[in-house]
Amino acid sequence: MASYLEDLVDSLISSSALVTYWNYIFPVLVGLYLAISLYDKHRYGRNKKLRITEPAATEKSGTKLDGIEYVGDLEHAEYDPVPALEEKPHIPYSGATVTLATDPLEAANRFYAIANNRRSVRKFSSRSVDVAIVERCIQAAGTAPSGAHTEPWTFCLVSDPTIKANIREIIEAEEFVNYTQRMAKQWVTDLRPIRTNHIKEYLTQAPYLVLVFKQTYGYKDSSAGTDKKQHYYNEISTSIATGMLLSAFQCAGLSSLVTTPLNCGPMLRTLLERPPNEKLLVLLPVGYPADDCTVPDLQRKPLEDILVRY
Repeated sequence: MASYLEDLVDSLISSSALVTYWNYIFPVLVGLYLAISLYDKHRYGRNKKLRITEPAATEKSGTKLDGIEYVGDLEHAEYDPVPALEEKPHIPYSGATVTLATDPLEAANRFYAIANNRRSVRKFSSRSVDVAIVERCIQAAGTAPSGAHTEPWTFCLVSDPTIKANIREIIEAEEFVNYTQRMAKQWVTDLRPIRTNHIKEYLTQAPYLVLVFKQTYGYKDSSAGTDKKQHYYNEISTSIATGMLLSAFQCAGLSSLVTTPLNCGPMLRTLLERPPNEKLLVLLPVGYPADDCTVPDLQRKPLEDILVRY
């Protein structure tokens, strides 16, 4: 379109009529250019983004809701929608019946002691871990609440040494670029007390790696792989499940580390042959600490610094 306008201007310049009618021609050209630009932006910019990446599902006001990755035009569907979740009767629930202690305060104190004992471990022992323990912890994570009970998570459990080595190769290559080029100087400086860098030995040391993927959408008929199902608040839901997984590991006496491999998600998804609706959220090495493992002598904020009473 730009080349067409340039040719038009050149032809007009070569005509003597340009001088006579310039006061009329110039506003027309400007208006035409602006109209075409706005049309192209609307057609190939906003609409393309909405249809391909996050199709519009809006409130009546026309504003896209926060926290949702849209996979279809939900608001203007030309059919009467039915729930993606099967209609089931509601049953009585009396509250928690399995606790750490009979006394509620004692139970809360025990869980705090377990949670406060958790530390991020970057050096793992070669000591074997019963896979049944890890799988049970993952099953516990799968009990997390999720938007409209869509359960938008996939936990990939890796123990194969070759795959772990491939994961480490991918992550270390990208992390070297991250630390030397992508990450701000302040960011790298802030990590100095943690003593972390692009070398990730724990990726091959730990007996298991758990790669947690969020499912940005699902399918109403999973076997057919058609008819997309909206996964509301998939990142928040998967993050809650990850927190429960960390707690489960700690309760089982296992150590872990939350890592977010920057710029590695697509390559790791390809390596593990995961579908396009899954995006890597975090990667957790899991095992027992090495005998010479150390952690920073950090102190957590006291209750009064994180609690506001009303």
